[in-house]
This record gives sequence, structure tokens and C-alpha cells, in this order.
Amino acid sequence: MTDAKTQIAETVKANDVVLYMKGTKSMPQCGFSSRVAGVLNFMGVDFTDVNVLADEGLRQGIKDYSDWPTIPQLYVKGEFVGGCDIITEMTLSGELDTLFEENGVTYDKGAADKIREANA
Repeated sequence: MTDAKTQIAETVKANDVVLYMKGTKSMPQCGFSSRVAGVLNFMGVDFTDVNVLADEGLRQGIKDYSDWPTIPQLYVKGEFVGGCDIITEMTLSGELDTLFEENGVTYDKGAADKIREANA
């Protein structure tokens, strides 16, 4: 497990935005992963995707690393943000915009506003 933990720590520290997900950002393999990747893609966020289905040690390791039982998991500037429900809520409330702004993450504010308008 140490190898997975080290790999995860290095990945989340080396990349501004990381999504641990089932599948990839271009081909998600679960609805929850698809939703979060879809939000990030629509908002134009440059993020690193890590497919946990490709490595069982990583799949369990990310749950242990964050002490969070589900996937997907979003990290911004090395900090765990949350899973699908939390990211959805943060997107709709504008908290995700604030998090990106505070951390210098580039995103399309107009696209974020469109998501909120479509869900109002």
C-alpha cells in the first residue's frame, strides 16, 4: 500500500487538479465519474485523470489516502475536495468557482454560469 500512497501523494502534489475516477476523462466508465469529468471538461479545467480501474492497488489506495469510501475523488492543489455529490453541490452553489479562483486554477466562468442556469 505504501507504493500506492507514495504514487498518489506525488500525483496530487505535482498537478493542480487531479480526478481519480473510473475510466478516463474522454471515456468515463461510471456515471459518477462521468458527471464530475463532464463538469470539469465543460468548465475548461485542465485536469489530470487517473483511472483507478487500471490498478487495483490504486483503487483501494486512493480510498485509504483520503479516508473517503467512494470514487471519483477530486483534488485541487494537493487537497482532497470531494466526490460526485460534493462537486455537484459546489458547482451549483458557486463554491467550486471560488475554490478554483483562490488556487489560481483557470476555468471558464461563463460555462460554470451556464451549468447553474440549466439547473436553476
